Amino acid sequence: MEFNKLVRDKIPDNWNSKYGKNPKTHIADEEEFYSKLKEKLLEETREFLKEDSNDELADLLEIVYTIASFKHINKEELENLRKSKEQRSGAFKKRIILENSED
Repeated sequence: MEFNKLVRDKIPDNWNSKYGKNPKTHIADEEEFYSKLKEKLLEETREFLKEDSNDELADLLEIVYTIASFKHINKEELENLRKSKEQRSGAFKKRIILENSED
């Protein structure tokens, strides 16, 4: 069975415990890691949209934090960026839906 996807750190050990086999793995270089992070973001987004579960939401957050860390942005800096954007453009608290613009 072929996977070729980024997995959480403990998955290979859990795989061995569960299936009694050692999966073939490798450590990604910088370029592959970033590419696989973006693929994982899409995968987890699809899973969240399908399942609408808190676990999938937590998976999304883990990926976002990992991408931020890869880009040398810590959680505090990321939160400051979020707050700055909220001050400039607002958040989504008012549930505004843009339907069209008048010409």
